[in-house]
Amino acid sequence: MRAFVTGATGFLGGRVAAKLRERGDEVVALVRSATGGGGLEAELVRGDLSDPAAIERALAGCDAVFHLAAVYEIGIPRSKRAAMFETNVHGTEHVLDAASAAGVPRIVYVSTGNVLGNTRGRVVDETYERPPDGYLSTYDWTKHLAHEAARERIDRGARIVIALPGAIYGPGDHSELGAQLDQMRTGRLRVKALAGVGVNAVHVDDAADGVLLTHDRGRLGESYVLGGQITTLGEMIDVVARLTGRRPPRLSIPGSLIKLMIPFGPLVGRMMGTGPNLRELVSASDAVTYWATDAKARGELGYAPRDLEHGLADLIAAAG
Repeated sequence: MRAFVTGATGFLGGRVAAKLRERGDEVVALVRSATGGGGLEAELVRGDLSDPAAIERALAGCDAVFHLAAVYEIGIPRSKRAAMFETNVHGTEHVLDAASAAGVPRIVYVSTGNVLGNTRGRVVDETYERPPDGYLSTYDWTKHLAHEAARERIDRGARIVIALPGAIYGPGDHSELGAQLDQMRTGRLRVKALAGVGVNAVHVDDAADGVLLTHDRGRLGESYVLGGQITTLGEMIDVVARLTGRRPPRLSIPGSLIKLMIPFGPLVGRMMGTGPNLRELVSASDAVTYWATDAKARGELGYAPRDLEHGLADLIAAAG
């Protein structure tokens, strides 16, 4: 198979591209610069998601598309919103439309479980429709619009199947989640902040396997949650502490206190290692659960992710 992969230099996209190569598939990757491909074993096409001509060149002769490219960041300032919208929404539309026009037989759009919104303590499935009560962050807003764009194209006959990964962790994760887990691993985490946020935590290699299974076995037009274990950020920190023999932080900062710090967002953000927009960070985390079951993927695709204990043990071992 010849597969076009967007986001192949990213955390999850890099794993997907590598796994495609390991099983003997050809990979075409869209990169912004001639040196942007790093160690990718792929045919590199220079361009970005705003460049329809580059996307069309990359699609030539491809049997499949894996669209993973997106900007993921919580707590961004207003000045970054337009760029996130351009990449996450318009970029997705460009790729899906170009792939459909090229007659690619199977298109995998990698969305996120975040598009289901705040489940308010419920564990929902792919059929859940989030209430129309506003968005939790710019990321939430843009990814939901992109998800709806994919569904609209499915309704018009596009050959798309959607993957919905949960909160991805693992070696090489440079997100805020990865930073907190690494700080706990090394004994540098002094305080828990917004640790009650609920996620379906999935190891990056399991998520990548799930994306390939979504392509290989998923039914066109369907969506599949790819998770690992329903949990909270606080529980993830506690498991890392136990596995490394360290004591988890005794101090927890409640959301109500962080709300009082909102006017000092840039300063507090630097101290906490987060974005400067604390209002958005609190909105996306305080008393929020992104809980969705992956039972459909397990049943239909043969998806079999590791549990949190084994996943975090793998993370710790990889970090040395």
